[in-house]
Amino acid sequence: MGNDGTKRGRRRGRKPALDVLHIDTLRAITREQPRSSLEEVTRELHRRTGTRVCTVTVRKALRQAGINRLKAQRKPADRAPVQGAAPAPLRFGYTQAHRRADGPGGMNTDLTDAEWALVADLFEREGGRGAPPRHPRKQMVDACCYVVRTGCAWRLLPKSFPPWRGVYKAFSRWAAAGTFEAMHDRLRAQWRARVGRNPEPSAAIIDAQSTRSTAQGGMSGFDVGKKVKGRKRHVVVDTLGLLLAVTVTAASVQDRDAAAEVVAHAVTKAPGLAKLYTDAAYAGRCARAIEAAHPNMSVEVVRHPGNRSTGAWWDAQQPLWPQIPASGFVVQGKRWVVERTHAWNERARRLIAHHDRSPWAPVAWVWLVEARMLATRLAA
Repeated sequence: MGNDGTKRGRRRGRKPALDVLHIDTLRAITREQPRSSLEEVTRELHRRTGTRVCTVTVRKALRQAGINRLKAQRKPADRAPVQGAAPAPLRFGYTQAHRRADGPGGMNTDLTDAEWALVADLFEREGGRGAPPRHPRKQMVDACCYVVRTGCAWRLLPKSFPPWRGVYKAFSRWAAAGTFEAMHDRLRAQWRARVGRNPEPSAAIIDAQSTRSTAQGGMSGFDVGKKVKGRKRHVVVDTLGLLLAVTVTAASVQDRDAAAEVVAHAVTKAPGLAKLYTDAAYAGRCARAIEAAHPNMSVEVVRHPGNRSTGAWWDAQQPLWPQIPASGFVVQGKRWVVERTHAWNERARRLIAHHDRSPWAPVAWVWLVEARMLATRLAA
């Protein structure tokens, strides 16, 4: 009886799945990523400790550790408070410092000699069979830059440029060969080296943008969330906002459905990617699929601090009293970088709406616009 009583006394239930070290790891995760969902916390715990548990176990451990959710209680009419001093008067439009001098063709969209020297070897054909080119390659590239910046039709190309049929044929040939993409990749590596970054990025941000289509036809769809009928650009950029990969689909394609292709393209170009920042559209099953396809990459979902779906984790052991999350517009860390890239692209009027029937032309235009911007920076 004594032995049986001793055995019964030792059996106090099943051993807890999470110990003190796991609790400390959970506390560190919630402090680093306060707006992550319970599923994302569980996945991050498995990545750091190798322990695989269910979300119910993690929720119970968080509650026992005094870590709870803090959700915003706001009204639809609430606005974010103005911080700092009185705002400076708004100024719209370009100043004289932003304007470029006219090039040899009489257009300020032409590449300068310093900019052309950075990429001339990608477009010039040395030797080979066939007749020599009738028009300088620089004039052909300048014509493409004029079309994408002004948004004009090919037939309305000014007479100071080569004939529009020859320019369009050269543009299609360069787009099929990936010349504009190679141009951008070279300039991106040079710019990263100039600002003191490694040529290959280790973190990236993904996002999609819906733009309307025109009567030209071609691939098109309706984005219910944005109320836009047209196409959608899916981009992956580094932490400087420089393009790594871009794909174009119909606007009806969900962000999570097109994420696999554009992320795979970015990983092929930068195999060292270890972090991918996304918005809530890529959370859940999409984030798990990306991490399964690329084991060396972790996905972090950046949410608005005032969202009422996941809220924010608050540790009771923290000395400060919990602050009410801000409402209205808030600049989100890492997310603003890709939004700024969208704004850069929309400076080119050809990218405001889709005027091309073919699916490859919108992709080539994006590469050309981003490469054009880097060439201006490097030659300054």
